[in-house]
Amino acid sequence: MTNLNTVVTWVDARVRLPRSGTPVAAAITGRYPADRDPDSEADTASGEEFWLVRPMVFMTLHRSEDGAEHRDCFVDSDGIVRLPHGRASAETVTHWAELPTLPGGTTHLVLGKGVQSALQNAWDARPLA
Repeated sequence: MTNLNTVVTWVDARVRLPRSGTPVAAAITGRYPADRDPDSEADTASGEEFWLVRPMVFMTLHRSEDGAEHRDCFVDSDGIVRLPHGRASAETVTHWAELPTLPGGTTHLVLGKGVQSALQNAWDARPLA
């Protein structure tokens, strides 16, 4: 029987960073903007704090569409750059984890002719109790 269970090991982003180009699950913390009048002098730290997980890619060097250069950063699919916790950023990555392998497999990628059989094997598999 195929093992469909996985274990996630979180790494503190203040201690160690992944290799450049590595896709990861990133735990991000920050603060949602508060609903407020933009002309108001209200506290800019208002709003709700959050901590959530997003898929991202770690890059030792990343150039944004506007030409800005970022080092040792996490980039999401929308091109949003987040820095490791402790660096100046509105939203920071506190922890990261390697993404699990494809269900029932040992790889992160299957291309071409192997896709359909890999999918069928995963759908036929049952989690180990």
